[in-house]
Amino acid sequence: MIAEIQCLPQPLGTAADRYAHVDAAIAVIAASGLAYEVGALGTTIEGAADDVWSVLRAVHEACLAAGAEAEITVIKGRRGGVGRRPAHDGGT
Repeated sequence: MIAEIQCLPQPLGTAADRYAHVDAAIAVIAASGLAYEVGALGTTIEGAADDVWSVLRAVHEACLAAGAEAEITVIKGRRGGVGRRPAHDGGT
């Protein structure tokens, strides 16, 4: 399974560490042992479906445990099939 997660904690961090809550989420992903890539608008995680779902939930909870007052988590996932879909060529 491959999934992308975007965490939108409120606030993003603390006065001492502007991105503390987001950094807590990324630390959970890094500790998971799954393949991941941090991007500008989210983090992509790849692995066995049960492992990925477990990490996604832990990431959401990590932001709150780090002190966020609220959080919106956006998840996109893909499971199944072989390889990646070809890019759209712009034609009809």
